[in-house]
Amino acid sequence: MNPLSGVLGEAWALYRAHFGHLITIAFVLYVVIAIVQAVLVGLLGGLGVVLGAIVGIIAAFLLQAALVKAVEDVHDGRADLSLGGTLQAARPAIWRVAGASILAGIGIAIGLALLIVPGLILLTIWCLIVPVIVLEGAGVGASFGRSRQLVRGYGGPVFGTIILVFLLLIVVDLVIALVLAVLPETVRNAISGIVSGTLVSPFLAVVLTLGYYRLRGAPEPRPIAT
Repeated sequence: MNPLSGVLGEAWALYRAHFGHLITIAFVLYVVIAIVQAVLVGLLGGLGVVLGAIVGIIAAFLLQAALVKAVEDVHDGRADLSLGGTLQAARPAIWRVAGASILAGIGIAIGLALLIVPGLILLTIWCLIVPVIVLEGAGVGASFGRSRQLVRGYGGPVFGTIILVFLLLIVVDLVIALVLAVLPETVRNAISGIVSGTLVSPFLAVVLTLGYYRLRGAPEPRPIAT
């Protein structure tokens, strides 16, 4: 039995039901990031670009953690945490999420550069590291093993779900690009990044978090008889 059967439909229903709450979290962070980066560049020039990039990276990890926490919060059908409460609840996990995400990104990038397939395998078995850190309090190293443990025996369904999600996200990006095509390139890129991130990040977090819940409750796969 596939524990991820229908997970995209469930994720879409949850995303729609709590659309305003989830995109508010993402939108606020994306706008704050954009303002801080613009101020840093305006005041410090080249150094501001570097500092702005660092701020953006840290904020991206905070957003991942906050969205997973928000999905956990609304999983029972209602939002109990405010925006500030969600960010506060996610804050203790930010550095562990950052460390694990950086290591995973490096490993997956190397795997994709080598023969593509190793990178796809790592992407699959490590896809739950953020929910594991945020929801179980796992450390950086332990999150990789725990994610692999949850995915073990269900790699095919997990990989298929990831591919479907990324195809949906590509379609969303293309639609946004077409809608904003009449704007100047600089303005278009800035608005596109905020709009795309605001709409896409929460849905991805919903899918991964629901996938975590389902795989956590899935039966241990039986060993293949030899």
